[in-house]
Amino acid sequence: MSLKASFEKKIFEFKRPSGTSRGVLTEKKAWFITVWNKHNPDVKGVGECSIIPGLSPDYENDEQYELKVSSVIKDVDYFSMNPDELKDFPSIFFGLEMALLDLKNGGEGVFYDTAFTKGEQAIPINGLIWMGDEEFMQSQIKQKLAEGFSCIKMKIGAIDFENELEILAGIRKQVSAKEITLRVDANGAFSPEHAPEKLRRLSEFDLHSIEQPIKQGQIEEMHSLCEKNILPIALDEELIGIHDYDEKKQLLDSIQPQYIILKPSLIGGFKGTKEWIELAEERNIPWWITSALESNVGLDAIAQFTSTYEITLPQGLGTGALYTNNTPSLLEVKNGELRR
Repeated sequence: MSLKASFEKKIFEFKRPSGTSRGVLTEKKAWFITVWNKHNPDVKGVGECSIIPGLSPDYENDEQYELKVSSVIKDVDYFSMNPDELKDFPSIFFGLEMALLDLKNGGEGVFYDTAFTKGEQAIPINGLIWMGDEEFMQSQIKQKLAEGFSCIKMKIGAIDFENELEILAGIRKQVSAKEITLRVDANGAFSPEHAPEKLRRLSEFDLHSIEQPIKQGQIEEMHSLCEKNILPIALDEELIGIHDYDEKKQLLDSIQPQYIILKPSLIGGFKGTKEWIELAEERNIPWWITSALESNVGLDAIAQFTSTYEITLPQGLGTGALYTNNTPSLLEVKNGELRR
């Protein structure tokens, strides 16, 4: 038994309430795992267990979650050797995986040795437009265009659909699809009956894709929408809770989506993400990686992991400036790119 560990809970405050499909968030909880070797206690690795209530499959409440984190900490040697025991706890799996990688690489916050990690290469990212009233969404769009983003992702399904169409029409009056790539994220807001018509109306604005138009778990209906290809569909929530390799294969073969979106905190860390990428690439399904409201610690680790791949699409890694009390960071966003 050579590994020791501890954990600490932190609460991050949003700069302004952030609208999501799970309601409006004002704060974000995370549990940080620190791991060290008892023979060399000065070198420590840190990982972030990041949850989103209502979305993270391993989180019911703080007490339940903290009990699980605590049990992992007490037996960190065992879980570091048997990480698959945590497959039903993807965010804790990820936090431990991150901490062990950091420790292995000297405890300096370097998870992968890449050109991005060295500050020599940037990752293109999409600018995220949060849900809110029309005026707030319009002001965010202006800001993202001014900041030089070439890809914008807008969350839809919170305000009246006609208003959302007007906002998209307004963007397209300013910039063409050649100038700005537009993605939308419905977070499962549409019913299967109304989805085809809504996708048809959205397709008039030269959109790149729509994330999760209907709720997860409706496999036949989602396959039908993907097959119609009214608008390219990216699976997001659909991947959550599927840990078995053969089940992942079955899902991709059953739905045959145009894209998949990968959130390590929700799908079993880097290990789970690698499996999805491998299966997607075998099927010629493009993918991109997205952070899930992690602090700068988790965001940096996800960005470094992302940079181990050849990046062909803008990634969803633009959440570093959300909190008033975020952790210190080497990351910065400039002209629609994430740099370290």
